[in-house]
Amino acid sequence: MRSRYKFIDSEKAPYFLTFSVIERIPVFTNSKYCDVIIENFEFYRKERGLQIFNYVIMDNHVHAIMFHENEIGKVVQDFKKYTAKQILELLENDSRSWIKYLMKFFKKPHKTKSTYQFWQEGSHPELIQNQEMYNQKVDYIHNNPVKRGLVLESKDWYYSSARNLYGLDNPFEVDVIDDNWGMEEFDEQ
Repeated sequence: MRSRYKFIDSEKAPYFLTFSVIERIPVFTNSKYCDVIIENFEFYRKERGLQIFNYVIMDNHVHAIMFHENEIGKVVQDFKKYTAKQILELLENDSRSWIKYLMKFFKKPHKTKSTYQFWQEGSHPELIQNQEMYNQKVDYIHNNPVKRGLVLESKDWYYSSARNLYGLDNPFEVDVIDDNWGMEEFDEQ
């Protein structure tokens, strides 16, 4: 089913996004697949101006709070398309053919231009409307591994921006919301 959530590129606020692997197949159980996401975070920040404020990579989905000045929907679409291609190439060389089999089996019938479907359709974009909502989404992102029973504290999950908050070794330096642009604008609306 296609998402009823849509991007509004005219809005100058970050979005809370979820990228789920089709049928919640556990792909991100090996760091090399997580590193594809991290490398693409870096690329899309540098080359396309995407800002990533918070994130977590779980075994079968990614949560993030992101912002783009004027075309976040297109940037996210390109990000998902390219990461899917890269991960499918890695899977081809691994002994995880069962994952590709499932991605072929669960591919939606209208996806006629590809053999596999890596990401579930949509990214469930939620426009961050105020500081309270932002804080709630950050807590949700960082506590995802804790709620799943994978770690005792959010800072212990390596592929999470929670590590940035604690000044710990991390795979990706997140962007910081500029105080001049921050959430104060949204609290006034």
